[in-house]
Amino acid sequence: MLPRSRQGRIREALAGAKTIPVWLDDPAAPEPREPLKSHRTFDLAVIGGGFHGLWTALVAKERQPGLRVCVLEAEVCGGAASGRNGGFAASTLTHGAGVAFDRYPSEAEKLERLGLENLKGLRADTERWGIDCQLESSGELEVATREHEISSLLEGADLERRLGREAVFLDSEAISGEIRSPTYLAGLWRKESAYMLNPARLAWGLARTAEAMGVEIFDYTQVTSLQSEGPDMLARSRYGSVRAQRVALCTNAFPPLVKRLSAYVVPVYDYALGTQPLTEEQMKDVGWASRQGVADASNLFHYYRLTADNRILWGGYDAIYHFGGKVGPGLEQRQATFDLLARHFYATFPQLREIGFDYSWGGAIDTCSRFFPFFGSTNRGAVTYATGFTGLGVASTRFAARVTNEMMFGGRTEISDLEMVRSRPIPFPPEPLRYGVIRATRASLAGADRRGRRNAWLRLLDRIGLGFDS
Repeated sequence: MLPRSRQGRIREALAGAKTIPVWLDDPAAPEPREPLKSHRTFDLAVIGGGFHGLWTALVAKERQPGLRVCVLEAEVCGGAASGRNGGFAASTLTHGAGVAFDRYPSEAEKLERLGLENLKGLRADTERWGIDCQLESSGELEVATREHEISSLLEGADLERRLGREAVFLDSEAISGEIRSPTYLAGLWRKESAYMLNPARLAWGLARTAEAMGVEIFDYTQVTSLQSEGPDMLARSRYGSVRAQRVALCTNAFPPLVKRLSAYVVPVYDYALGTQPLTEEQMKDVGWASRQGVADASNLFHYYRLTADNRILWGGYDAIYHFGGKVGPGLEQRQATFDLLARHFYATFPQLREIGFDYSWGGAIDTCSRFFPFFGSTNRGAVTYATGFTGLGVASTRFAARVTNEMMFGGRTEISDLEMVRSRPIPFPPEPLRYGVIRATRASLAGADRRGRRNAWLRLLDRIGLGFDS
């Protein structure tokens, strides 16, 4: 436990922080759109106005310009996970190349190629649609803060070379030349595998582009029921309804309208801080001239990066699952987690001990047992879904939109027969066992970080295709 004076300094640094994501505190934020107030008919109704929903609507309109498409959003487009995440757009479709080779060895190289093509496609889309999302092709730096983590970085460097991608292993001296922290022992800079961007501006740009293509977007339109009506589906909200031939379910962390999905997805709360802007002198003290996104090599990891105005966004580590999968605005602030994040921040960057935090926020992400999205349909194919992105949806939702459009409208490509697309994760057990399993797993992961080896429980989860980290 920290000395009282140090704990007091942390509370002082957090005092007055705005309780909204740094990205949403932006004068460029669009005005909310009007809610649905009547009965309408469309060819495709997309439920959820985050990345997945918006990409799905855009892919549908590009492939079939005459299609009548709407997006129904419970709050405002980009206001949930899509507007509050760290802005790491990663190429991986499977929560890491190592996972792809472990789970799908026969198609791992294809998955990695498709993921990198998807990431480059995201950049091309933002350029042709004129979306200014402050995208930086800086790559991602994975850092070891314990001796036993260095070997995993070396293995990662070998895998990147095998895939023909540019990656640089940095020893203790080399990494201090990139970013100065007394906690760093080594690093692996994957130069091609990630972009840093402003996720809220990306979501707002996608929504604006969709509307320009003819998609109708309704904010403050929470769908309360979804049911068959003849060959079509009927989505009801408080003041209106939509009848559609096809429905794309893109609600992710929130309670699913398809009940069977509740066994496969749990909402986990992730939290983040945003510092005050760093001065020119503070930037010199830290280095970070290449502006990479950074993540720890541990199981319970932090992720952090610089924003366009040189704040440090610092999040992760203390992911929280609430009994029964509870979600709600009251869970988006958690002082104990903010205190913990602040302590870890100052330990990583003691030269920034005088800087404070302007933002503190949290929210739910959709987590499945395999840690990357799965796909499916119901109601004789009328309802299609992809969910379980587990915090890596900024880019992979674009890929998922292609998958769901193929499921809805045909037009098979090489992604249709991927085992990763056709397979499903193992469901979570019911409560109260679910809560106990998640807590026990998290404790085991923390122990593995300390000791450098996985216990019997984690090895069992590895064998049956399960895995958890923050």
